[in-house]
Amino acid sequence: MFTGLVEEIAEILSVSTGEKSASLTIKSKKILEDVKLGDSIAVNGVCLTVTSFDKGCFTVDVMPETMRKSNLGKLVKNSKVNLERAMQLGARFGGHIVSGHIDGIGKVINMKNEDIATWVTIEADFHLLKYIVMKGSVTIDGISLTVAELGDTFFKVSLIPHTKEEANIYEKKVGDEVNIECDIVGKYIERLLFMKDREEKKSKEESRVTEDLLKEYGFM
Repeated sequence: MFTGLVEEIAEILSVSTGEKSASLTIKSKKILEDVKLGDSIAVNGVCLTVTSFDKGCFTVDVMPETMRKSNLGKLVKNSKVNLERAMQLGARFGGHIVSGHIDGIGKVINMKNEDIATWVTIEADFHLLKYIVMKGSVTIDGISLTVAELGDTFFKVSLIPHTKEEANIYEKKVGDEVNIECDIVGKYIERLLFMKDREEKKSKEESRVTEDLLKEYGFM
């Protein structure tokens, strides 16, 4: 579990690609302070497992499903990535609940400065936008952000100067893809409502008491 508060902007040292998968070696400082084999690290918001590490770098494997659902497949040597270690129990929870399981990919379609703020407009499909609400939380490349504007095909976030120092989103250009994880609460609610509706329909189908039956025996 993560918070969406980026700890470090790191650099890709190498990318080794398989038929549908990849292995990333990432240059890092802060993340390596207490790293262990098997640790979960969010890389651009994607939860990955440390498979090896050395002085100054660590390696993670990217499975085919992750390659399909995220922008990690487009990383090359010297690409910048956002890193966050898994949340510690008892630490301050400054972002929102982030699982590191990407829901889909959005596209940067506009970046505009307003005084000290920077507005970023992200184009996204309906299957992502249905979980995004005004003033709600959304994770973009692992960064916990607040939705400031919402349209039929896009949403906007307003970035503070601090984010420029702590994350790589300012390096994005119009047309670049970003990883999006929607707030997990909405997804749970949708699933619960779906299962409730399914149970009710099943219960009606299994019931032997019908309107015709009640009429036949004079109850209606």
